[in-house]
Amino acid sequence: MADAPSVQRTLVLVKPDGVSRGLVGEVLRRIEAKGYTLAAVELRTADRAIFEQHYAEHLGKAWLPALIEFMTSGPLVAVVAEGHKVIEGFRSLAGATDPTAAAPGTIRGDLARDWGTSAIQNIVHGSDSPESAAREIALWFPHL
Repeated sequence: MADAPSVQRTLVLVKPDGVSRGLVGEVLRRIEAKGYTLAAVELRTADRAIFEQHYAEHLGKAWLPALIEFMTSGPLVAVVAEGHKVIEGFRSLAGATDPTAAAPGTIRGDLARDWGTSAIQNIVHGSDSPESAAREIALWFPHL
């Protein structure tokens, strides 16, 4: 008998552009339609401090201040999704970071717009590894 697949967790952030454009329900629908479970969902307005911790590995990079300014510009929705290979699966579901390059059928390919400035307004963030998922979930949902 084969072992049951291990369940992973990942952090998904529906960014302020996704919230302001009314796309939270569509993003959550796509996560659930893919077969993942929503373990936690919270509407939040986050401050600089949480993003300085969230993006700690990028401190000092030229693009980070603009990203933090954008991420603190309005409410966002923090989500913990879980399921088999959810980290890789959600990143595939999200699509390429650049909305113009993101494939049709992905969240960014279908819903994100190219504002001509940068790819920071691209609807969602998803953890990129089991290590970052564990760190990010502990930061956003310390009770889990």
